Amino acid sequence: MLIPFDDYPVHQTPQPLAHPLSGDRNTYDRFFFNGYDRDGQVMFGAALGLYPNRQVIDGAFSVVREGVQRSLYASGRLPADRTKTEIGPLRVEVVEPMRRLRVLVEGGELGITAQLEFRARSVAVQEPHFLMHSGSSVVFDYTRLTQFGVWQGSFTVDGETIEVDPVRFLGCRDRSWGVRPVGEPPGGAPAHTLPQFFWLWAPLNFDDHLVHVDVNEEADGRRWHQTAVALPTLTDPATADPCDQGVVEPMRSLDWSIDWQPGTRRARAAALTLESWSGAVRRIELTPVLTFQMRGLGYLNPEWGHGTWKGELVTGAESWVVADLDPLDVTNLHVQQLVRATDGQQVGVGVLEQLAINEHRPSGLPGFLDGAPG
Repeated sequence: MLIPFDDYPVHQTPQPLAHPLSGDRNTYDRFFFNGYDRDGQVMFGAALGLYPNRQVIDGAFSVVREGVQRSLYASGRLPADRTKTEIGPLRVEVVEPMRRLRVLVEGGELGITAQLEFRARSVAVQEPHFLMHSGSSVVFDYTRLTQFGVWQGSFTVDGETIEVDPVRFLGCRDRSWGVRPVGEPPGGAPAHTLPQFFWLWAPLNFDDHLVHVDVNEEADGRRWHQTAVALPTLTDPATADPCDQGVVEPMRSLDWSIDWQPGTRRARAAALTLESWSGAVRRIELTPVLTFQMRGLGYLNPEWGHGTWKGELVTGAESWVVADLDPLDVTNLHVQQLVRATDGQQVGVGVLEQLAINEHRPSGLPGFLDGAPG
């Protein structure tokens, strides 16, 4: 099967680009975006995922404002032409690769529309490859990039329009592709133990620099994945090489601490300690100001989970008061908290994403879904 991208000299296998190298049903290719104003009053997110071995494409757009989160979802059959990164009312456009991308939502009948453009303020950071097995089965095998940026445009929720200008609205995006758990669960023998997953992700925006951290840990604290880098903002995004990893400064070590809200699995406060290879140490204090539920973009969402076949084209919307949700319901565990970040004399803004399932002894989190002790 040929698609327009086959006209470019980018092939990595003898097959046309529409044919994934892996036959794993969980093969995926995904866009993710978040954005927020510097004052911490509003946060939005968007996602679009393609699952070629499931023949599914799905996406979502979600906004938190004044304590209420509203989401739009769409799911359907994957188009044969992989250049068509759209499903129903949601479309992602790559205007200039690694520099400018657009998120467009035409969901007026569902109460949400958006015309937003992401403009890079950093190079795209290539994170270490993710690889995790459960016995002989591959659970994760993927690559991801993270890039910081500013936003311009507007979005409308329930008839109210929010203007988005690049001075006030920052954010980041990621692109990932490979294999990860999606869609209906596989058949075969059940696992011997309940799943365990501990994940922190913290892309932080400051005026003249950026910090990007992520951590995956086993129940006893052993790390199987880590990113810890600092990098400058781009002085001229139009001419800089957006893939230049030479400007990214890897850290020698990373430590983190979280003061958990009692009875939950989310932070009341947090800190990151990074040591560079020159021996310089920086401690970044994080103070949450707003909670964004990742279920609003399909993560752990029982109705709109990623890669699940729902029909040729299905759309929907939902909303909730964030404070009314049970934080220990498994569908609410995955959050991005908008945080105020203090790095020395500089105060910035970013997110602290958290997902903690089952035991994590260094955090004091017991059991499968027990909250942190008071």
